[in-house]
Amino acid sequence: MKKIVFTLLLLCTLIPAGAQNEIEKILQEVEANSTTLQPLQKQIEAQKLGNKTGIWLPNPEVTYGHLWGTPREIGNQNDFGITQSFDFPTVYGHRNKLAGMENQNLDRHYQSERINTLLRAKQIIIKLAYTNALLEEFSKRVVHARLIADSYQRKFDLGEANAIERNKVYMNLIACVNKKEKIDIEREALLNELKSLNGGKEIQYHETEIPLTPLPPNFDEWYAAAESKSPVLQYLSKKVDISKQQVKLSRAQALPKLSAGYYSERILGEKLQGAVIGISIPLWENRNTVKQAKAGVLSSESALEDSRIQFYNRLQSLFNQSAGLRETTQKYRDALSSYSNEPLLRKALDAGEISLLDYLLEVEFYYDAFNNMLEVERDYALAVAELTAIEL
Repeated sequence: MKKIVFTLLLLCTLIPAGAQNEIEKILQEVEANSTTLQPLQKQIEAQKLGNKTGIWLPNPEVTYGHLWGTPREIGNQNDFGITQSFDFPTVYGHRNKLAGMENQNLDRHYQSERINTLLRAKQIIIKLAYTNALLEEFSKRVVHARLIADSYQRKFDLGEANAIERNKVYMNLIACVNKKEKIDIEREALLNELKSLNGGKEIQYHETEIPLTPLPPNFDEWYAAAESKSPVLQYLSKKVDISKQQVKLSRAQALPKLSAGYYSERILGEKLQGAVIGISIPLWENRNTVKQAKAGVLSSESALEDSRIQFYNRLQSLFNQSAGLRETTQKYRDALSSYSNEPLLRKALDAGEISLLDYLLEVEFYYDAFNNMLEVERDYALAVAELTAIEL
C-alpha cells in the first residue's frame, strides 16, 4: 500500500512538471519561428546603425575656381581651397554616448515585445488545456447521454416509457453533442492562432491539465524584484536618462561651430596661400533647443512615474484576483470530490427511484459546477500568466 501511495504521489508531481516542460518547449519554438519578432529584430539592427550614423564630423569641402581675366593682360586666376567644419568638440562625445544609450534601449523594446508575444502564446496554451479538459469531459457526457437515450428507446419500444421521456433524453444527447462540436471548433481556432504566432508552423497540444502556477507568498517583496525586471519600466527609465543626455547635447550644440582649412590663389604667376579658420556666431539656429530638451526630460519623467503606478496597480490587481480565484478553485474541487452525486443519480434512475426530469436537473447541477471549476482554473492560470509574464 505504501508503494502504491508513493507511486501516485510521484505521478502527481511528474505530470505537472512534464506539462510545464512542454509549455516551455512550445514557447521556445514560438520565439524561434515568430514572424513578428524576427522582422522586429532586423528593424532594431537597422535602427542601431541609424543611431550611429551622422554623429561624426561632416564631410570636408573642396573648392576650385578658375576666373578668366578681362582684359587678357591681367591674366587668369586659379583659386583652390579645402575646409573642414566641425561642432564644438564636446558635441561628438555627447552624440556618441546618446547613440549608445538609444541602442541599449532598443534591446529593451525588443524584450518587451518578446514578452508580449510569449505571453500571448502561453495564454493560448492555457485556453487549449481548458478546451482539452472540456472535450474530455463532454466526450464522457456524450457517451453517458447516449447510453441513457438507448435505454429509454428500448423502454419506449417495450411500452415502459412514453414519447415525452424518450424525446427528453434524445434532446439531452443532441445538446451534449452540439456543445462538444462547438468546443472542437473553439479548439481549432486556438490552434490556428498558435500556428500564426509560430510563423505558420502547426503545434499540437493535448494536455488536459490546466497549468496552475503557485502565487508568490508576499506581493510587496515579489513586486520589488518584478519592477526591476520589467523591460517597459527599464525602457522608460532609460528614456529619462536619454532625455537628460539630450539636454547636454543641446547645450554643446549651442556653442560656436568651428571651421579650418587651406586656401590658395594664383594670378599672373604669383601665388598666395595660407590657413583659413572660421567660427559661427550662435544667434538663431539653436534657439529654444535647450528648453525643448528640458521639457523632454519632464515629459519622460512623468511618463515613467505614470507607468510605474499603472504597473504596480495592475500587478496588485492581478495578484488579488489570482488569490481569490485560487480559493474558489479549491472550494470547487473539494465540493466536487466530496459531494458528487452523479453515480448515485444514475443508480437511482435505473432503479426507478427518481424521475427522468429529476435526474436531468440534478446531473445538470453537477455539470455546471464542473464547468465552473474549469473556468475558474482557466481564469486563475491566465491571471498568474500575466502577473508573472516578466519571467518569460
